[in-house]
Amino acid sequence: MRIADEIHDQLSVKFAVLFPHLDERQRRLLLAAEARVLGHGGVRVAARAAGVSETTIRKGVIELEDGEEPLGRVRRPGGGRKRAADLDPGLRPALLALVAPDVRGDPTSPLRWTVKSTRTLARELTRAGHRVSADTVANVLREEGFSLQANAKAPESSQHVDRDTQFRYVNEQAREHRDGGQPVISVDTKKKELVGEFKNNGRQWRPTGDPVPVNMHDFADPKLGKAIPYEICDLAANTGWVKVGTDHDTGAFAVESIRRWWHGQGHAAYPQATRLLITTDAGGSNAYRARVWKLELARLAAESGLTISVCHLPRGTSKWNKIEHRLSSHITMHWRGRQLTSHEVIVQSIAATTTRTGLHVTAELDTNASPNGATTGDTQMAALPLTRHAFHGDWNYVLHPHPVPHIPAARTPEPCESEWTPALLTDPALTGMSPDQLHDLVQALTPDGDTQRGRPPRLAFPDQVLATVLHLHVNLTAEPLAVLFASSRTVMYRTLLKIRKLLKAHGIVIPPAATPPAALTVLHARVLAQSSEASIKIKTTC
Repeated sequence: MRIADEIHDQLSVKFAVLFPHLDERQRRLLLAAEARVLGHGGVRVAARAAGVSETTIRKGVIELEDGEEPLGRVRRPGGGRKRAADLDPGLRPALLALVAPDVRGDPTSPLRWTVKSTRTLARELTRAGHRVSADTVANVLREEGFSLQANAKAPESSQHVDRDTQFRYVNEQAREHRDGGQPVISVDTKKKELVGEFKNNGRQWRPTGDPVPVNMHDFADPKLGKAIPYEICDLAANTGWVKVGTDHDTGAFAVESIRRWWHGQGHAAYPQATRLLITTDAGGSNAYRARVWKLELARLAAESGLTISVCHLPRGTSKWNKIEHRLSSHITMHWRGRQLTSHEVIVQSIAATTTRTGLHVTAELDTNASPNGATTGDTQMAALPLTRHAFHGDWNYVLHPHPVPHIPAARTPEPCESEWTPALLTDPALTGMSPDQLHDLVQALTPDGDTQRGRPPRLAFPDQVLATVLHLHVNLTAEPLAVLFASSRTVMYRTLLKIRKLLKAHGIVIPPAATPPAALTVLHARVLAQSSEASIKIKTTC
């Protein structure tokens, strides 16, 4: 017994050392080899030393005696636990039914409006009686030809029939101007940039674990605002000019940028120039339909003495604009990962942009106002010295250096003799009733209308009645009434609806004024003074 114990201990130590390095089949064959060496009773001794079943060792002995070649795998083909998709024939159709509705348009699918992660699909399948894990769902989807895919931008559904012809036409115009020593520029407005400690895409080398902290949200700083870089690229000279604006991207802003380029760089580079070709895309402040853009270009042509030709790229092809590849992309790469904390940082970063081919960029800051809302009428457009090309005159046109007809400025309201006071709202000329009649009207409506429900109303009940009387008598809309009563448009809409219902219930009719009263002009001036953009209009249709 002592010898058997020694053999048992020796085998236990050997197996403990070797088993962690062997797979299932290798362990079985090792145990079988040791049992055959021990002879009769060796299977039992090896099984006790290894802590395995004697049946396992007998299988290994049979494998050794059969002299099988190495399989190159742990188990024989078909061994191991069966796959869930094989054990459950309904699993695969059920899974496909869940992921297919996006294609088939089935609105009744339980996951039609849900993010279809593998965990979500597995949970829904389990609820339907198909017990399955997220990994199994992923494997089945791959077998069925599915994969994780992002959205893909499809080509434009329709392209203009003259798209390619316009590209060739623009190229011919550029070659003709360049061969004649005339300047050719490509212009565009770069993406508006937030000014401040905001995240800027890209990475820069910094000490590990020490990234530059930025704001959590990308809400524009009301003090710093945004930067609007308008880019001009001289294709032949490989130079760029960028004007960074702070107000609005308008047609006047775009042409002012070109004007500054001409006086600051273009005239010196082309002192003998008599023509200028501008290539640009079809939208934005320099759109082919933008009237202000054409008006300002006509003024620039008259000032500079240049015949200015403009060629627009077809719609939907802005990425083919030369400036995108010759200037814009290099600016973006130059300031990648850098906080644009001020307009000065933006200007200096743009000015420092260069390339191996010798690109040189000049940048300047323009803090002048460029308000929106400027309009150009049909008569003004007809008077412009503009000639359209025979081919696509909407995309290709010429502005000649002729004087531009004077366009008178919009008339401003004349100051009113009367000054504004809140008491003016109760003027009988505006309400159509005396103060006593207005008081009686308020008293008649008070029992039904002046009820307290929830929080107190923003307008006192007499003011609600007065606002409605002004609305009905002189046709003041909710927008100016909200300004006059220091309320909001939403509150005024609700007030007018409420009081009009009360008037109808009491059978009271407020007749409209036969003619607009003179005091209405004072209210008009008050509204314009209170509205920073003068966007509220008082309608007086009587």
